[in-house]
Amino acid sequence: MAAMRFILIVACVLWTQAAAAQYPERPIRLIVPQAAGSATDNIARLVAPGMAKFLGQQVVVDNRPGGALTIGIDAVAKAAPDGYTIGQGPVGALAITRHMVAKLPYDIERDLQPVALVTTGYMLLAVSPKSGFSSVKELIDFAKKNPGKLSNASSSNGSPGHVSGELFKTMTGTDIVHIPYKGGAPAIADLISGQVQLMFESTNSIAPHVKAGRVRALAVTGMKRATSLPDVPTLNESGVPGYEVNAWTGIIAPAGLPRPVLERLNAAVNAAIAMPVVKERLLQLGGEGGGGTPEEFAALIRRDSAMWAEVVRRSGAKID
Repeated sequence: MAAMRFILIVACVLWTQAAAAQYPERPIRLIVPQAAGSATDNIARLVAPGMAKFLGQQVVVDNRPGGALTIGIDAVAKAAPDGYTIGQGPVGALAITRHMVAKLPYDIERDLQPVALVTTGYMLLAVSPKSGFSSVKELIDFAKKNPGKLSNASSSNGSPGHVSGELFKTMTGTDIVHIPYKGGAPAIADLISGQVQLMFESTNSIAPHVKAGRVRALAVTGMKRATSLPDVPTLNESGVPGYEVNAWTGIIAPAGLPRPVLERLNAAVNAAIAMPVVKERLLQLGGEGGGGTPEEFAALIRRDSAMWAEVVRRSGAKID
């Protein structure tokens, strides 16, 4: 009996190694848990061609927005762990939503495998030109005198823009109404038109609108200024000392992925973000290439998850 079990184990290992050696043999689906035009989608469509070039197979972006980022992530978690379904995992989905939704249909540590960090960056506090605000101080002063009169748009419930706004409210003692959208593009459109007054959004999706004069940038959320917007101060510089939010996104896969396949996908991500055209585009969008090992990405997820758990607890921002 023991000998038969040993033979089965060896056969399984050899089969896995053989399958991994031939991987990939067909196109790979990259699930994005946000709508087309969102910051997460923009990054996915930037890195997918580079991964495809390295892997020798097409990497097809599949948008699955909704459910406070849970619909797309659930599709990744429940996919076969064969490397042909992977996902784009933004900080909102991997480190924030888990503390806001009462019961997720998956467990991030148990059901998902971090592959590699793709990019890091900041959020940008932007206002509609029609709002009349030209500084963070003006915004805070108005919000304190007019509780509940300002609206903060975000790409979805549980997104970095959502909790960045909640942290801002907590640290400034203001009452600002959160309005979630189904993606960053419609939220930015309403910010431009003046339907909402402010928004915390990733620099990689909103910076072009700032440069075109369609929205006004007040501050970035990092401890240092964004390379794409060097004239825009940080919130720390603008009267909200200690405020810091970092936005990142990476590639994830279903748990149980064979190690050789995981390593090949990790190498593909690292190769893609090292391409000069990708590096330059990320800098233009206000981000920087990530890279590194699956273990390093997993450690980042754990660290930021602990931080956002405390922010959510203090702000009371929950999703039914």
